[in-house]
Amino acid sequence: MCLAVPVCVTEIIDDDIAKVRVGEGETFLTVSTMLLENKPKIGDYMIVHAGFALRILDMQEAEESIKLLREVAEKGQVVDF
Repeated sequence: MCLAVPVCVTEIIDDDIAKVRVGEGETFLTVSTMLLENKPKIGDYMIVHAGFALRILDMQEAEESIKLLREVAEKGQVVDF
């Protein structure tokens, strides 16, 4: 199973590449923004999967996603499908 994660844009490297911070941690990635309809700005939150930004999130969506992922990680929950 794969998981798309919320990230925050910290730098626009070029037209289709951005440097992002994963959640609230100290992990940074370089991701492609070529699939987005609108170009992100520094401070925008996005959902990223396999190195590609899938969509820009509003702040409320980003905060809720980060909160839920943190809760799952802290509890060590595993969900069977």
